[in-house]
Amino acid sequence: MKSVTEGDSVTLNTDVTELQKTDQILWMFGSQETRIAEIHKLNIDMYDSDETFGDRLKMDSQTGSLTIRNIRTEHSGVYKLQIISKTTSFKRFNVTVYAPLPVPVITSSCSSSTSSVFKCSLLCSVLNVSDVSLSWYKGNSLLSSISVSDLSISLSLPLEVEYQDKNTYSCVINNPISNQTTHLDIGQLCQPCTDCIHCCGVTEAVIRLALSGGCGYCWCAGL
Repeated sequence: MKSVTEGDSVTLNTDVTELQKTDQILWMFGSQETRIAEIHKLNIDMYDSDETFGDRLKMDSQTGSLTIRNIRTEHSGVYKLQIISKTTSFKRFNVTVYAPLPVPVITSSCSSSTSSVFKCSLLCSVLNVSDVSLSWYKGNSLLSSISVSDLSISLSLPLEVEYQDKNTYSCVINNPISNQTTHLDIGQLCQPCTDCIHCCGVTEAVIRLALSGGCGYCWCAGL
């Protein structure tokens, strides 16, 4: 099985050292085993009537190995190789192509509290992803995670931290072959609240605690 990122090149090897004039190499793709490339009597023929691959396919004239350049997610699937020499042999390659991963985006809402400890509500988000996991880490320890399989959707994962927390937090998106990480800057995202009513809601009493050099924090107390 081969796993690659969209835009990469992948080579499917025949393990043939050097083709003889009488050898035949045939490459097929998909459940219908559509013929896509062939070498016969040392002549190379490329087949792509539905333009699935365009000009992305290249065969090695000496070995018959197949290279797919600038591979796309629609090129995921099973590739079948038939080698006709003194005997006939077959090989199968299962290729999975993953879309490039976006960089996670961390946003915050107002800092507020229902106790003497002030907390900051954070949300890590990615758009239009599939076959990925989105996770929050505290240092190297996993705090929470959410996954999606086939469908292309948007993912969001919340986290609540104390305003003066000195730990290192990061949000990570990953698939089986790559990952992207965004590190949390608590001092930048978790700022004093400027709209207590918006933060606390209409069913809570609001107490604003002033801080030197800042507008203060909202303390939400249930009515």
